[in-house]
Amino acid sequence: MKTNTVVDFFLGSHSPQGFRGYFDALDAQPDLWLYLIKAGPGCGKSTMMKRLASAADGITERIHCSSDPDSLDGVIFSSPRAAVLDATAPHTLDPAFPGAKESVVSLYHTLDAKQLRACAGQIRALFGQCGCHQAAAGRSIVSAGMLLTEQRAIAARCVDSEKLRGYATRLAARCFPRTGRTGREQIRLLSAVTPQGVLVWRDTVSALCDQITVFQDEYGAAAFPLLAILRQAALDSGYEVYSCVCPLSAGGEVQHLLVPERGMAFVTSNRWHPMEYPGQKTVRCSRFWDANRLRCHKNRLSLCRKTVDGLLEQASASLRQAKACHDELETYYVDAADFAAVDKVCAGLAAELGLA
Repeated sequence: MKTNTVVDFFLGSHSPQGFRGYFDALDAQPDLWLYLIKAGPGCGKSTMMKRLASAADGITERIHCSSDPDSLDGVIFSSPRAAVLDATAPHTLDPAFPGAKESVVSLYHTLDAKQLRACAGQIRALFGQCGCHQAAAGRSIVSAGMLLTEQRAIAARCVDSEKLRGYATRLAARCFPRTGRTGREQIRLLSAVTPQGVLVWRDTVSALCDQITVFQDEYGAAAFPLLAILRQAALDSGYEVYSCVCPLSAGGEVQHLLVPERGMAFVTSNRWHPMEYPGQKTVRCSRFWDANRLRCHKNRLSLCRKTVDGLLEQASASLRQAKACHDELETYYVDAADFAAVDKVCAGLAAELGLA
């Protein structure tokens, strides 16, 4: 496993079930202290987190916002064991154990409330417009998710499950010798539908792992069950894993599995996010299905693919409109913010984290 590394993930995105976030799972880690930032848009939360990330040692995870990947929703540090998170909507977080497990970092005092009240009508209208565009993106993703589920169900009926399980079991035995420890799982997203299209943090895989196995599977019908077996084997053998779930699957199936301690990654490649790395091992999942049976469904599968392409383009277009509204909204808060006071909060937080 590499050290002194900055890697990128998402921790929430639109999904077929609406906005799905995994921020709450961080609270379940007993050794991870959480700093929950409360503030309005454009008040310097992301800039603060970028500064803290740049000063850290060890493995530092930058958690990006799927609605604006240039902005951060959080930073997770390996040293110290702490996370700084944007605790405002749509992933509102409140402390479950105030002072014992989490600290709230408020930036509300840096805002000129009188100035914002004078613009209340415009601000409320922009919040409403942003929400409408986000909802439109969500509807497109719900429809895309239904078709992707149908594709996967069609392909799954053509998979030789016994052959797949045998391969996965043998691969797991080779890759994950038992350690005698208790495994631990970190849930992350490696990809998401964003205003920039389907965005994948490919460099995160090569930053954490040297041995990369790519499962080439357009439908996930073979790759997802393979990864489920590998994930369970790694956890049972005592390893810490990053389980990167599919943001477009109804059940949140694991789409990519990273095991940094072993330097191993197992990732799914398809038309929406092709995965290519120097020296990778490629497993074509067509080896596990009956090509003749699958060919009988080629017209329906082709129609699903083309429709999903259009729906994901529509989702990204709606997210671009939402971002434009949010960018305009931020101008009101930027004008009302005291950034000298924000810098003072950032300096205090850096000192508390030992990053000053």
